[in-house]
Order: sequence, then C-alpha cells, then structure tokens
Amino acid sequence: MSYQAEYIWIDGTEPTPMLRCKTKIVADSKEPGIWGFDGSSTNQAPGSRSDCVLQPVLTVADPLRGGDNVLVLCEVLLVDGTPHPSNTRASCAAAARVYADQEPLFGIEQEYTFFNNGRPLGWPEVGFPAPQGPYYCSVGSDFVVGREIVERHTVACIAAGLAIEGTNAEVMKAQWEFQLGVLAPPLIGDQLWLARWLLARVAEDHGVQVSLDAKPVPGDWNGAGAHTNFSTAAMREGYDAIIAACEALGKNVDEHVENYGAGIRERLTGAHETAPWDRFSYGPSDRGASVRIPWHVEKARCGYLEDRRPNANADPYVVTRLLLETVCGAAASAKVF
Repeated sequence: MSYQAEYIWIDGTEPTPMLRCKTKIVADSKEPGIWGFDGSSTNQAPGSRSDCVLQPVLTVADPLRGGDNVLVLCEVLLVDGTPHPSNTRASCAAAARVYADQEPLFGIEQEYTFFNNGRPLGWPEVGFPAPQGPYYCSVGSDFVVGREIVERHTVACIAAGLAIEGTNAEVMKAQWEFQLGVLAPPLIGDQLWLARWLLARVAEDHGVQVSLDAKPVPGDWNGAGAHTNFSTAAMREGYDAIIAACEALGKNVDEHVENYGAGIRERLTGAHETAPWDRFSYGPSDRGASVRIPWHVEKARCGYLEDRRPNANADPYVVTRLLLETVCGAAASAKVF
C-alpha cells in the first residue's frame, strides 16, 4: 500500500529562512528518493531556471499522520548536484567531518512565542498582561497559554524519534521553550529543523502562529533565544579545555554575532538576561554573560559551555558550524585535545 512522505526543506527567504513542505505519495516498499520543486517561488531560483533538487538527509516516522507515513528532511541542491547557495547544512557537515576526532556534541534550547491575530496568544486586545515574573515554569490559566499545543508537540517529537529532552513555559507570557539533544552535528540541526516544523504544524491545527523572532515584543519583555550547549571530548574530560573554548570564542565575537540570527542587536542589549552584543564575557552561573559555564560544570571541573547569544531564529547549521570552526579550530591549532 502506498504511503505519504512529507518532504520538508529550508527556503531562501532573507534574513530568516522559512520552512517549506509538500507531500509525495510513495509506492509501498520504495524509499523516498530525490524530488524537486519550483525555486522561483521560494526565493531560491529565477523563473527562467527554477528547478531545485530535494535530497533527503533524514527520514522519520510521521507522528501526525501515523501509519507508515514519514517526514523527510531534505537538503536543497542545484540541478548539477552541488549544494544550493541557501544550503547551510553542507558546510556544517563538512566542518563536522574535519573536527570529528574531537567528538563535538550539542544541545539546543529553542525558545518561541505563540501569536494569534497579531498579538501574543492570551494577551489582552489592548494593553499588556501583568509584568514578567510569574510566567516562567508556571501553572494555572492566569499565567499559562498554549499548553495543549506544547503537549501535542512534545508527544509528536517523541513519536518521531527526535531527541527532545524537555519543555517549559518561559519568562514572557505566551513564550515557551523545548530542549533538544545531545547530538553530533549536523544531526542536531536536522532534528531541530524537524522539531520546528512539527511545532508550526501542530500550532496550525489550533489556529495559532509560532514566532521565532528574536524580540517578539519591543520594550520590557524578554527576547527569544536558542541557547546552544556545546562540548568536545576534551571539555567533557577537563576544565582547562572549557576555558580555552571560551577564550577562543572571545577572539571571534563579530563573526558569531553577525550569524546568530536576525535582530540580534535588539535582543542582546545587556538587559533581560543577555550580554551586550558588542561585549564578550563568560563565567560560571552567569545568565547575563555571553557564554555561561553551568555551576555543576565548574564544580565537576569538566562538561560543557552554554553559548547564550544565538537567537531563536538562528540557523542551527550555521551556529554549530561556527562553534566547530572557532573552538575546535583553535584546539586543533594548539593541539589541545
């Protein structure tokens, strides 16, 4: 019996790419293969040469349709088989191969905000809800909105075999977070993009939009990030490698900030649990630092670091590639393994 394969890819919209998808009916016993799409409608090709290629990179069970149906995450290629200019996965995978001997691992904390009719879900039509404070990890209808979407998304991620680790309500009302990992690159990016797609798709059924904007509401409200936890084998074995990683990141601030998502300067202001975008800092337990070393890592003298700068709308392929190139590149140069 035939089954449905939902092909999912990342388009060429700037400054923040969108997810696109379409369904292919696949004959029983056949694997989802290479497919194509009209790149002129996704900001990825001119109309005169509009063909783009979908190359499957990760196939998982479709938790929404059930049965034998699948979700198929794809890379976008040009018709000659080379990576499309919008394809950031290819360079991430290349960096992962270069630094595979350092055994890099990632976990990402994806924040997001529910919107409805142009305003955060559950906010009054005029004015604002009560100030931030009671919403983080809260319970009760006075403080929480959208939990039914969060619960369904969590179950969907588990059923799809994604490495979701947890969820919680965030500091601003209508803002939530899920955590994904711990995975090697580029798989961490693959799974995060699929988890984002599932979130948008589940919210669609509820008539709600998911915003990954870095600063979804101007003013005295928290922004939304994708805090990225990162380690290498050396970091998991000793504290000196963690400090060396932080020092390396401090020498390459601009490249990271400029590629950590649109609107980063509006979010990284030095307020609302952020460091200023133009000043690098690191330290144990410091949620206002660019890079936080968790307290238990400092105590154990080994573990990982948390780069708190990436936006919620950051491309995980780009973020993880930059961390590999900066941290693993410095370690390779210094031969500190």
